[in-house]
Amino acid sequence: MKPIRIVIAGTLAALTLAAHAQDMPGMKMDDMPMNSMPMNGMQMKPQTPQGQQATAEGTIKAINTAKQQVTIAHGAVPAVQWPPMTMAFGATAEQLKGLAVGDRVTFVFRLEGGAATVVSIGK
Repeated sequence: MKPIRIVIAGTLAALTLAAHAQDMPGMKMDDMPMNSMPMNGMQMKPQTPQGQQATAEGTIKAINTAKQQVTIAHGAVPAVQWPPMTMAFGATAEQLKGLAVGDRVTFVFRLEGGAATVVSIGK
């Protein structure tokens, strides 16, 4: 029975950390898919409605055209209950055209299927 207690305690600790991660300002989520993360075989459900759009402002930290991603350090996004953080968003080559690391941008993104994808972006 002791191994079961350890697994349960570890699972509870992981769930507690995950629940409080959203309260950590400036947390980095680069290259982390925005779907629910598996923990010991369990899936956490996303807390935001799928297909929802939100607007945010931030600074471009990285552009990866091969992965079709732009990493943005953005402020809080009340529409989806996100704290300020740095994370990667899916983006097309056309959307990334003319943008560079360090650019301050305003962007609209959509949450769908657990992924955050840029709808529009501009300086």
